[in-house]
Amino acid sequence: MTRIEELVLQRQAIDAEIEAEYKKEGEAAARGEAEAQFNLGLIYYKGQGVPQNYAQAFAAFTLASAQGKTEAHFYLGLMYERGQGTAKDYAKAAYWLEFAANEGNAEALNRLGEMLENGLGVKQDFQAAMRCYKLSAEKKHPAAEFNIGLMYELHRGVEQDDMEAICWYKLAANLGHVEAHYRIGHLYLMGVSVKQDFNDAMHWFQLLALKGHTNSQIRLGEMYDKGQGTEQNYAEAMKWYKLASKHRNAEAQSKLGFMYGNAHGVPLNFPESLRWYLLAAEQEFPAALSNLGFMYDHGQGVPMDSQKALNYYHKAARKGDENAKKNRDIIETRIAKQQSKNQ
Repeated sequence: MTRIEELVLQRQAIDAEIEAEYKKEGEAAARGEAEAQFNLGLIYYKGQGVPQNYAQAFAAFTLASAQGKTEAHFYLGLMYERGQGTAKDYAKAAYWLEFAANEGNAEALNRLGEMLENGLGVKQDFQAAMRCYKLSAEKKHPAAEFNIGLMYELHRGVEQDDMEAICWYKLAANLGHVEAHYRIGHLYLMGVSVKQDFNDAMHWFQLLALKGHTNSQIRLGEMYDKGQGTEQNYAEAMKWYKLASKHRNAEAQSKLGFMYGNAHGVPLNFPESLRWYLLAAEQEFPAALSNLGFMYDHGQGVPMDSQKALNYYHKAARKGDENAKKNRDIIETRIAKQQSKNQ
């Protein structure tokens, strides 16, 4: 027997086992067993061994919920929140999440906190949201710990306190919460209400950048680009920008355009600069739009064209780019003077 034949037989055996388990759960659910009804809901919700079917999952969770299955209450809330297998309804989502939260479900507590924080289906209430998050955090729920940190960082119902935010982010990061890792690096990098520490920022960004986290790769590239916490190293900056650009990240693409257009770590190359800016501009990234305006304004790798420059500056300005606003005004003044002369 070949290895392929062995694998085919193994797969057939696994498929048969899945089918038998599915049949078993279906029969138990038909007898009205709450655990089986819930498990059948999960099978349909996740598409485990059967095609994913939210309507069937919703029906199974409803039956399990009627028999007091806490996890089923949570999934009903989740499905109402997301509009899966039923119409989206934040009020009903909040109702079922509160039901599960009152029974101590950590994920339900966290999601109910998010709904209270954002006023989805319930009246916005930062204090109530924080209570939910803290009850969930007591159960070591990383997303709840992250949300508490975010409330301290963004001054939502509590005094703004970056150091307290970092404490909560570290708890979440230790449980594998990716965004918590990033926020710690960001706070140390910015140094608004904690002491700016480029070494700490680089440490936290590196942990994620090595795992392919795009925003961390960009921030790490910027730090090498500017010489923050390390010697300035354009080649290293280029390496991280290119890694981030593989995910079609517009900010990384724009930064690569700048590097090629200013000979940072690479020979001056306007066509390559233009290529990266255009890729970022397709996603309407403001800096790329502004820099394209600059290239047409000054004839860098393209024919000088004030109208094209003005169009790009207008697009960037509408997205809040301050340099684009200034350059737009300069071109408009220049065009107005030229028109006045020609009259």
